[in-house]
Amino acid sequence: MLIESEILKMLRKSCLSFLLLACLGGSAYADWAFNFQPAVAPLADDALRIHNRFMVLVIALFVSTMAVMAYSLFYHRKDKGFKPAIFTGPTTPTLWVLSALPFIGLVFVDYVWVGVPAYYAAVTMENTQEGADLVLRVTASQWKWQYEYPAQGIKFVSSLSTPLTQIYQGAAKGDNYLLEVDNPLVLPVNKKIRILLLSSDVMHAWSVPAFGVKRAAVPGFLRETWVKIEKEGTYRGQCAQICGTNHAFMPIVVEAVSVERFAAWVAKKKAEQEALTTSAEKVWTKDELLQHGQGIYEKICISCHLPGGVGIPGVFPALADSKIVNSPYQDASGRLIKDGHLDRVLNGKQGTAMQAFKNTLSDVDIAAVVTYERNSFGNKTGDVLQPVLVRKLR
Repeated sequence: MLIESEILKMLRKSCLSFLLLACLGGSAYADWAFNFQPAVAPLADDALRIHNRFMVLVIALFVSTMAVMAYSLFYHRKDKGFKPAIFTGPTTPTLWVLSALPFIGLVFVDYVWVGVPAYYAAVTMENTQEGADLVLRVTASQWKWQYEYPAQGIKFVSSLSTPLTQIYQGAAKGDNYLLEVDNPLVLPVNKKIRILLLSSDVMHAWSVPAFGVKRAAVPGFLRETWVKIEKEGTYRGQCAQICGTNHAFMPIVVEAVSVERFAAWVAKKKAEQEALTTSAEKVWTKDELLQHGQGIYEKICISCHLPGGVGIPGVFPALADSKIVNSPYQDASGRLIKDGHLDRVLNGKQGTAMQAFKNTLSDVDIAAVVTYERNSFGNKTGDVLQPVLVRKLR
């Protein structure tokens, strides 16, 4: 009787859950039942609708199967005098029909109610070019995103901006811990945006759940996806492919704005890039380079070389008392020394995690961070590397 009572309780709970799921609809259905982020793009709507349909189908099968099993346990027990039939397989046309009907019904429901919408969603997901209003190029690397708008002539890097004190020193976590960046991606609403995905090192995955987008960036391949954001706001995601030791430090922040605000942002960003180009022509003081270089180091380099430039033995080399950092970066004739400090920053080191930064960092950024590293962590070269020299040695 105890077992029978527990089965009845479980059956009642299952039936109640199914009835609630069947009665709820729309966004409330998704929020209550599965805790998805609210969908703000067509691909997310399609994925959520198919997921919900499939879940209802699974729950219905579970409840109906449990009901049949419970009925059999309650009324076909030996202590009630029930005598089991002895047979192997269907022996009459009725049994054949009763065996085939559930299978046929399941195939029909699965195909019509789930399969057809899923096929439509998959075809829609791959239709990246038709009707595209804007092209965005996304290049993934350990551990940051580079965004480029080819038609607008804009390119910038987006990196984690969570304060180091929160990550390494136990300070109180912010509301968006590890989900905040220095340069968010800005996109217009109600415009179809074609996204081209590349990777400069290992596999990454650009994923924003509210858009229904998750597409891998594979080295050597050009991948595509698209999004059409239907509501203004700030949306967050992360790299969804384990891409190395600092995989968790690769967030995505998208600010969806009106077409008018997007045009204003484009104009502002172009002005900033022009100002940066102009600033590369001036002579920077050592203090200016050290201050700017520290900011670049803490955004880009610290994830591998750690605070204080101590590195990780056997994985990421230390910059403190480094032979490369403390050696000349150009020869007597003014040419770049192969595998010297500046060459490593510009061109990386093949076969290691040290990537090339010549396409992601500006002349000012590279000059500043090299100057900072050569005059910090106990290194005292006294060198001051000017942006115009970096441009010359690229």
